[in-house]
Amino acid sequence: MPHPPNRVRIPDLIRKKTLGEKIAILTAYDATMARLLDRAGIDVLLVGDSLGTVILGHETTVPVTLEAMIHHTRAVAHGASRALVVSDLPFLTYQVNVEETVRNAGRLIQEGGAAAVKLEGGEPVADRVHRLSEIGIAVMGHLGLTPQSVHRLGGYRVVGKTQEEAERLYRDARILEQAGAFSVVLECVPPDVAAAITAELKIPTIGIGAGPDCDGQVLVSYDAFGLFDEFQPSFVKRYANLAEQVSEATRQYIDDVRQGRFPAAGQGVDAVSDKAR
Repeated sequence: MPHPPNRVRIPDLIRKKTLGEKIAILTAYDATMARLLDRAGIDVLLVGDSLGTVILGHETTVPVTLEAMIHHTRAVAHGASRALVVSDLPFLTYQVNVEETVRNAGRLIQEGGAAAVKLEGGEPVADRVHRLSEIGIAVMGHLGLTPQSVHRLGGYRVVGKTQEEAERLYRDARILEQAGAFSVVLECVPPDVAAAITAELKIPTIGIGAGPDCDGQVLVSYDAFGLFDEFQPSFVKRYANLAEQVSEATRQYIDDVRQGRFPAAGQGVDAVSDKAR
């Protein structure tokens, strides 16, 4: 039997930063997509609370629950044989106190099968990051545009344009590193600010709309593959237009059914694969 592929571990990501090798991350929400991305060689699969918008149809990520995150994380963990699986702690699962944060992060690890969790914010959540790291739960930070705080931020916008905001980002990034975070996502941060933070930190920075100098990049897979076509953030590079392909395939299926071309003769039960679905 072939040997299973080596799992990506957190020290591998730190090593990539040291060697100047970029880290590639995509979001995943189900086992089938996770399996495809994993097979292609993705380093990290992020089960993002972005599932609130691209899967559940909400306007923001705020309504996403812990139960939803556990459900989707478990599916992704089943589909991934190599990539590191990181899961978002959703809104109000870590803001109340340290004890509740530990309990909720523990559920994502124990029930969901995640290897690490991600949470938003800097200094105000440093004690949570420290405690989780202390007990062996790996934490990815998230600074800049933090979608769970979209109402306070006044919408989806670049964070770090003013000197005050840039200095706060520097400070929060250093605090997260000192608290034990193994990496930090920088979302919608000016490229020069992101580059300076990347140069200063020993842990990897992961950019999304933060320029090319971060140690890695993350995209929402539904954006990258053109599956979510409600709108496209300006920083997204679309690698496929699967929404149109799915729509066209659906039109062909509908037409085949209505014209009696599907199922064709011989496409009955006898032709079903031996492998049960």
